[in-house]
Amino acid sequence: MATVKEIKRRIRSVNNIAQVTRALEAVSASRVRRAQEQVMNTRAYASKAAEVLANVAATTQGSEHPLLAVHDRVKAINVILITSDRSLCGSYNDNIIRLAERFVANHEDEEVRWIAVGRKGRDYLVRRGHNVIAEFTNLPTPLRVADIIPISNIILDEFNSFTTDQVFIAYTDFINTLTQRPTIFNLLPLKPYAPKSPAEAMLIRNEPEVTVQKRDYLYEPSPTAILDEVIPRFVTLLIYQAFLESAASEHSARMVAMRNASENAIALSADLTLAYNKLRQAAITSEILDIVGGVNALDDSDVETVNHLADRFIEEVGTALRNP
Repeated sequence: MATVKEIKRRIRSVNNIAQVTRALEAVSASRVRRAQEQVMNTRAYASKAAEVLANVAATTQGSEHPLLAVHDRVKAINVILITSDRSLCGSYNDNIIRLAERFVANHEDEEVRWIAVGRKGRDYLVRRGHNVIAEFTNLPTPLRVADIIPISNIILDEFNSFTTDQVFIAYTDFINTLTQRPTIFNLLPLKPYAPKSPAEAMLIRNEPEVTVQKRDYLYEPSPTAILDEVIPRFVTLLIYQAFLESAASEHSARMVAMRNASENAIALSADLTLAYNKLRQAAITSEILDIVGGVNALDDSDVETVNHLADRFIEEVGTALRNP
């Protein structure tokens, strides 16, 4: 059984942890507001860009641009896994990593090539012996489009050179502060992806709907010039939006996790304080019983002296109770 001294030390430790978690919660709360604003400011534009790409892909046969062409045979796929650089964010990283592994389990016949974004995902993939072809950590905050251009260039170069035949992004969709949804998004080719099984279809984010049917686009000065400029930019934009969604989800998950940790620390401190007071009360009661037993064993001539000592003891006990 723990002693009074040990419990008192545990109370101090728990209170110190509560102070740290409250500070981390406040930091995450300020960051999640900025991240949420950034997501909301770009989400409508990214959604419309994805819709435009879907319409362009639906009205072409893939000859206008390589990124619209479906490769004849899928031999290798790239998966961009977006996780955090730091921990203390609950199950945020575990959820997206498990989802990505469930997804690649449906692609055992293809070579899976990983692009790890974030230390947590990179460390996990390296420990499991996965084929990590690139890694990106400690990306700046707030994130800009220019910061993810190196990632976009790797994806575009590998797809255009037929090193990879499909590209997917595993990221966490920001729903609200309490809800974040891990998902997989088909990035390349810019054609609707046909899942291999109903189970895989549950992991894939819904494709944008084609709103233009049987309509031709007019390109000036030429389809090649326009598509060469627009499509890579839109692909970069879709990657950028996935990063913003993941950043907002990470800060929200960390804020909620730190809030729960603070509440648990406060509850644990209250339980330890109750146990501490019970032990102190039991020790004081034991000492009083020892004194009473000693008084009963003394002669009458010593009773006055003992009463004086008992009064002093009771006064000291009262002082100790007021100043634990």
